[in-house]
Amino acid sequence: MQVFNVQGMTCGHCVKALTRAVQALDAGAKVDVDLAAKQVRVDSAQAQEQVLAAIREEGYQAEAA
Repeated sequence: MQVFNVQGMTCGHCVKALTRAVQALDAGAKVDVDLAAKQVRVDSAQAQEQVLAAIREEGYQAEAA
């Protein structure tokens, strides 16, 4: 399980955008977005750096937790 601190998430659209971005890398990835905690938990076979890059490409500031 990979955990990322992500700034700028505010609504359901953000959740969908992040989920789509991660699942574009790994269609079987499980993505859990916690807007209140500003965290995204990802269960994926992809490398952490690749997932982080996908989140950042969506325009969010993100770092590994």
